[in-house]
Parts: sequence; structure tokens; C-alpha cells
Amino acid sequence: MQTILLVEQDPLQAFLRKSILERRFQDVHRVSDAAEALCLVEQPRFAVNLELVIAGHHMPGVGGPEFVAELLSRMPHLPVLVLGGYNETASDYPGDGVCFRPRSIGSEELLALTGQLLAKSHRDAA
Repeated sequence: MQTILLVEQDPLQAFLRKSILERRFQDVHRVSDAAEALCLVEQPRFAVNLELVIAGHHMPGVGGPEFVAELLSRMPHLPVLVLGGYNETASDYPGDGVCFRPRSIGSEELLALTGQLLAKSHRDAA
């Protein structure tokens, strides 16, 4: 089963995004910060099914670009969708597997991007 990890501090945004994602994808796991996400990635039973990380722009502690760099150093082929803040740009997130959106996106766009990244992940793994 493919797992999507949603990293979002804001409880309302997390609830909304998780609810949207669960319309189409079965296994959506939410954590509230980068440290929690990195701990999960270190657990082999979790990491083996992890196919996408979606990171919100409000992250306490480790900032978005630092989190994505650390995550990709551990799992270099993992696609990441970053829902960035107003002061962030795509150039803050280098890498082929990183998709950056500068602002909040609608539910249909979120589902479409998630599906595209998961499909690309499957093609790259084959």
C-alpha cells in the first residue's frame, strides 16, 4: 500500500488537506513537524511504503528547505510536494523530485498533483 506523509503544523490545514487526500488515496499519515517526519522515515516498516511527502509551509524548528534537503539525503528518490510560503521560491527547493507550489492550492489541484507525482514515482521505480 502506498503511503503519503503530510507534514503540516496547522491543525485546520492538516485536517482539510488530509480529508481531501483521503478522497482518492487510502493511506495518508499526518505529522505536525519536520522532526516527526524524519523519525518516521527512519522506521523501515513505515519507509518501505512511503511514496510521497507533502510539506506545508508552516514548519517549526527545521525550515522547509532544510527539511526537504535532509529528507532527500535519506530517501533521494522520494517525490516531495512543497506548499510554500509567500517568501519562498522554487529555487529554495532544488531537485528533480521536488514540486513547489508558492501558495495554497485548491482541492482538485492538490489531488491532481499528488496523482501525477505518485505516477511519476512508479514510472521511475520501474
